[in-house]
Amino acid sequence: MTLPGIFDRLRLPVVGAPMFLVSSPELVITQCTAGIVGSFPALNAREAEGAPVELEHWLERITQALAAHDRDHPDRPAAPYAVNLIVHRSNARLERDVEILCRWRVPIWITSLGARPEVFEAARASGALVLHDVTTDTFARKAIAKGADGLIAVAAGAGGHAGAQSPFALVSEIRAWFDGPLLLSGAISTGRALLAAQAAGADLGYIGSPFIATEEAAAPEPYKRMIVESGAEDIVTSALFTGVSGNYLRPSIARAGMDPDALPADATQMDFGAGSAKPKAWKEVWGAGQGIGAVRAVRPAAALVDELARDYAQARAALAATLARWPV
Repeated sequence: MTLPGIFDRLRLPVVGAPMFLVSSPELVITQCTAGIVGSFPALNAREAEGAPVELEHWLERITQALAAHDRDHPDRPAAPYAVNLIVHRSNARLERDVEILCRWRVPIWITSLGARPEVFEAARASGALVLHDVTTDTFARKAIAKGADGLIAVAAGAGGHAGAQSPFALVSEIRAWFDGPLLLSGAISTGRALLAAQAAGADLGYIGSPFIATEEAAAPEPYKRMIVESGAEDIVTSALFTGVSGNYLRPSIARAGMDPDALPADATQMDFGAGSAKPKAWKEVWGAGQGIGAVRAVRPAAALVDELARDYAQARAALAATLARWPV
């Protein structure tokens, strides 16, 4: 299947993953103007009771900035942006946020933690492409049956609410029956890994953790430094903090006063309601994927995209040379 035309503006086959409390309007704008899809979770636009609707302000800012970029640089228009919706029943903002995304004609919707036909229908009615993240083939089949346009295969090694399956196994099972847009998430931090994701059967890579250590990210500076200083061995998988299995930085767990090697099992339930919050001791338990070993400095997001592009081009050339030695 040919990819939808919405991806024609991309410089690289990459979607910047939406990261809770990390993805900011500044990061999204920079990602899009650098040539990849930028995204943010709708819930990052935090709102105090009775305050103006912050999500509206974020969408206005992003829309205006990308339009200005296109006017100034008609030869290299910005990539589209995406907004992530948590479709869990505890998200009391969901219905309102869906209405806002429709009104602003957000081009790409990313849905997580629940596949709901009414959300997919709203996206389609507004002209948006809707991608749903999944961790197993069973969830993938359910999402497509309920109306999703494309899938994000969240494999082992991904940051945030990661799956447990190998990317090769997960992509292979989905590709056996699905020929629509398929993204892969799971330790993709280099152009080589991006090319490997495509070789495995994905159309695009879904990259999050490396963008934590960028100047535009809303992450606190200690979090960014910890990303730079850590590697795959520093990632701990636990369902303790949100009720869903996720990957977290070992040093941040230790700083919160817990033993990373002796964490309790799932001790909480998912709650994305307005009043939900981590216990005080957990507020600086930070998520990340296993690909952070490739991150060596905090830098502008555009510089990271440039490096990914160079590495991707070099990887393609190297692969062509390797394949020439192994004719079929």
